[in-house]
Order: sequence, then structure tokens, then C-alpha cells
Amino acid sequence: MIKRPVIIDTDPGIDDALAIAIALFSEELDVKLITTVAGNVSLAHVTDNMLKLLQFWGKDIPVAAGAAKPLIEPLVDASNVHGVTGMEGYEFPEPKRELLLKEHAVNAMYRVIMESEEPITLVPIAPLTNIALLFSMYPEVKGKIKEVVLMGGSASRGNKGVMSEFNVATDPEAAKIVFDSGVPMVMAGLDVGWKALVYPEDSEKMLGMGKTGEMAYCLFKKYRGGSFSTGLKMYDSCAIAYLLCPELFTVEDTYVAIELAGSMTRGCTLVDLKHYLKQDANVKVCRDIDGEKFRKWFLEAVSRCI
Repeated sequence: MIKRPVIIDTDPGIDDALAIAIALFSEELDVKLITTVAGNVSLAHVTDNMLKLLQFWGKDIPVAAGAAKPLIEPLVDASNVHGVTGMEGYEFPEPKRELLLKEHAVNAMYRVIMESEEPITLVPIAPLTNIALLFSMYPEVKGKIKEVVLMGGSASRGNKGVMSEFNVATDPEAAKIVFDSGVPMVMAGLDVGWKALVYPEDSEKMLGMGKTGEMAYCLFKKYRGGSFSTGLKMYDSCAIAYLLCPELFTVEDTYVAIELAGSMTRGCTLVDLKHYLKQDANVKVCRDIDGEKFRKWFLEAVSRCI
């Protein structure tokens, strides 16, 4: 089997950790590089978290640190959800610092993409600052990218603002650059994340699924205790699920614009399902997900991790 080469751009974060684990232990994906960006918490913390996770899993994937803040505005992180460091509540090993490259994430992505014989798939599960910088500084990479499969955006309501999703709204200017890039793109946003649920009985099963399941159980118990009874939302894992099991999703090709000017809607993804804006489709938008099939897929995927 020829594995699909991918670069994961991330800000771990509890949710990111499980998505990355599934990717690293899958038989279909070849993770060439992991890049970090400020988002859930600071760049220093997310990079440290990523290096701890790789030591925890025994995986030697190169890591490159990227943007410490959005293109224009100061960073407003999600430490109120993820805690100050992003992954407190579990005893991780010391970070594997020898995996951290000296080069900036944007330069590392450029090198890996241009050296790859196969087109690379970019998987951003974080604010899009690094990807926007890559496309702006090195537009020649676009022809060597198979597609961008991202977790972000919403065709309905938001989770950072009334209408805006966190990853897009954290750096709307970056999101606009990426969405307008002309690169094939898949958006797995809140519309599917809200239905990608892991229920209390599933969490108990995860506790017996090796180190990764135990780690996830402990972190979710600490930070999302209130969601244990109603179901934990696996937002970032939706992007990985699309790569590995796209039949779980109902997808629609449409035009998506990023709102930059609205005083109450800045960072909103305008998903033009009825073609009001008279623009050609630029994104495959995941509109729906089979929640029960996702749940089974997710548990099987976690069980394959250590």
C-alpha cells in the first residue's frame, strides 16, 4: 500500500492530540512533518506539547515551530478551555527536543513539499497562519499540494463568536488567503464536529485502550467533565476521518468567503449554499456526518494506537 503523504499543522490541545494519534498510527497516512502554530495556547506551549506527545508515542516525526501570533491581531487563545499549557492533567514524559527543527515551520513545509515525489496533503487543525504564510511566501508550492483538508469554519453558528469558528476567527486574514488560494480544499467544520460525539460509555472503553485511550480519558475528564454525560465532540478528528473514511460525510461543493469587516461577524465563514454571491465553488464543505458510524470508526482508530 502506498501511504498518502501529509503535513499536519496543529496547536495541541486535547482534541488535536487524539486526531494526531489516529493519523500517526494509521496504515494509510505517512506523516512527513508536524508544524505548530499559536492557537489553543501559546506557540511555546503547543510546541512543547507536540514534542511530549511524540515521546509518549515513540514516534520520530520532525516538528517545526511556526507563527507565534495571527497575521495582524494579537493572539486570543483558548486557555480557558484547554488550560494554561494545553495538556495539564496527565503525566507526560519530557519532550523529545531533538525532533524540533531549527528552521521555521513555513520553510520546513516548503522544503518537504518541494522534495516530495508525491503531492502532499496539508491537514491544518489549527488557525491558518502558517498555511497563509506558506502560500504567500512560496506560491509555487500550490501545484505540489494534493489538497488542504482542514478542521475549521461553520455553515451555521460559531463557537468563538456568534457566527465564527475558533480556528478561522483566530486569524481571519490568514483564512482568507488560504480559502482564496485556488488549492483544492475540504472544510470539516463545526457542522460535523457537533455530531462527531463520543458518549460516556465510549469514554469508559477508551480507558482500557492502551496509553492513548487512558491519556485522552484523563484529559477530557479534567477539561470537559461537563460534556462526559452528553457526549464529547471530536472536532479535529473529523479532518483525519475525512482522509481515512470520507464516506462518513455528506459533502457539497460551494463557494466559501471569509468575513473580515463585520463588527459582529468578523471571522465568519460565509458558506454560499444558494449561490447568492455568484462565485465558483472553492471548497468541499462537509455538511453532515453519520454520527454512529463515526463513533465506531473513532473507537476502532483509537484502539489501534498504543
